[in-house]
Parts: sequence; C-alpha cells; structure tokens
Amino acid sequence: MGLCNFVPKFYRVKDGQTLAMVADAFSVPMTLLARENELRGEPFAGQVLSIPQHCGNVYRVKGGETRTLLCGSPENFLARNGTSALYPTQKVFL
Repeated sequence: MGLCNFVPKFYRVKDGQTLAMVADAFSVPMTLLARENELRGEPFAGQVLSIPQHCGNVYRVKGGETRTLLCGSPENFLARNGTSALYPTQKVFL
C-alpha cells in the first residue's frame, strides 16, 4: 500500500490556514491545489477543499531547470502541476 492511499480526498480549512499551508501539509503543489478547487485567492476557514490524489515526488525547482527536464515535456508538466509557470523554489510534482 503506497503513501498516496493515506491522503484524504477532502480537507476542511482551519482558521488562519493559507493555501500554502494546506498544500505543504499534503505535499501537493499549491498551484495544483488551487486549480483543483477553482480558487482565485486564499481559502476561508471552514471551506472544504478537494485534495488532488496524485502520487509522485514533490520537488523544489532550482534555477535553470526546464519543464522538459523535470517532467519530460511541457505538456506533462502542465498536467501534473496545474500550471505552466516555472520558477526557482517552486514545489512541483515530477
């Protein structure tokens, strides 16, 4: 049984939690969590978020890395991470 089997499908946001805090708690890239829940800003306390059920390694991007280097192609990067944006220190799924 893999680690992904233990990730809950839904999570109720607690008072004071930010999107980044929830994303970090579930090892999910913030952009993917926002896309999954159609968020345009921070979640509110009590809001129920759907947690993406992707398995993969979360990686912190280093300067000079490309979407193709990280995921094989820009299309794979977009599908795995919910964004085409790429910048150093960003957390992404490989």
